[in-house]
Amino acid sequence: MSDPIQAACHCGAVRFVVRLSDGLRTARRCDCSFCAARGAVAVTAPLDGVTFVEGEANLTEYRWGTGTARHYFCATCGIYTHHRRRSNPHELGVNLACLEGCSPFDLDAVIVNDGIDHPSDGGGGEAGVLRYERREAPP
Repeated sequence: MSDPIQAACHCGAVRFVVRLSDGLRTARRCDCSFCAARGAVAVTAPLDGVTFVEGEANLTEYRWGTGTARHYFCATCGIYTHHRRRSNPHELGVNLACLEGCSPFDLDAVIVNDGIDHPSDGGGGEAGVLRYERREAPP
């Protein structure tokens, strides 16, 4: 497990510490209708890998479909912080952008999992790859 990383929602009402399972190497997206609309890159933490420093009561939960996945958002700013995975309910997906000092631009590529044909429904695999390219600032 990684060293602890400080994390927060956009407004700072929810603050937490994350211990990732395998650093940023677990970064991925999903192409199901919900994740595609949410647009976040998630990294993996075990269930006990997130410790709330403040604001846990400010989280709101959203479930849909089978109700297995539990998606959490700050009730003040609306930022997705983390979710309990449907594909592995013993793991959390944590919003990479909430991690202090981290950005999708830190990654060469992000695997996009096939959530339309979810692994729990007999489908799955990779739907594609996203690449983030930072543009140079104009002189």
